[in-house]
Amino acid sequence: MARSRPTVHDLRAMKGKRQLTMLRVMTLEEAEAAERAGIDIVSIPPELLLDPRYRDAAPSLFSMPGENFFEIGTDDDFVRWAFKMYRASADAVYCSASYATIKRMADEAIPVIGHVGLIPSRRTWTGGWKAVGKTAESALEIMQAVRQLEAAGAFGAEIEVVPVEVAQAISSRTPLVMLSMGAGTGCDAQYLFAEDVLGTNRGHMPRHSKVYRNFAAEFDRLQQERVAAFSEFVAGVESLAYPEERHIVRMDPAELQKFMQKLDG
Repeated sequence: MARSRPTVHDLRAMKGKRQLTMLRVMTLEEAEAAERAGIDIVSIPPELLLDPRYRDAAPSLFSMPGENFFEIGTDDDFVRWAFKMYRASADAVYCSASYATIKRMADEAIPVIGHVGLIPSRRTWTGGWKAVGKTAESALEIMQAVRQLEAAGAFGAEIEVVPVEVAQAISSRTPLVMLSMGAGTGCDAQYLFAEDVLGTNRGHMPRHSKVYRNFAAEFDRLQQERVAAFSEFVAGVESLAYPEERHIVRMDPAELQKFMQKLDG
């Protein structure tokens, strides 16, 4: 039996009932795999959502496109962008811009997910790529940010690289659906990037990431096979082993004779 796509109302109703699963997927193939695996929520590039094949591949995934705020612009730009995403079947949009921008979209009944804790686009304010909320003062600042998201009308927030005790305390005190990226199981969903899960990330591996498959090794093997195949093609051409008789078309001898007579005539 095909599962139905959850709504914002459904996600709110599931808060505290079970752990949801969330992935950042980048391709149609990854989206289809997430659908078949039973993932609940995906974060996706806007261009993937706009692919007309997307909902055929991922009919039941709660899908949330997102862009860095500096890629979009003003409040009005965000609203126009969000409506475009909504028309293309987005279930919510991610926004790490100001509370005013989030409110502007929420006022138009656009479901918005905010971001607290380590926010990559604002990491210079919190000390770079490191955990946020490790002191009582900074933990209270995260709680304050959550309250501001509530007031702005967001329905949820990604909470990234925050101590588990802080994340659990905050999640239990807010109606927001809290999406944990490295913030423990006291939140409502566990969020990882597909590139980490699949082992395609060749760069820094965050503490919270977990590799379930080694696609990088398979890609390396396939690349070696590409080089070998291309090298064999070069050798085949140079030795006249390619093309073989089965790769070409022959002309009827009588037609060939006519052609040659006219050609030389």
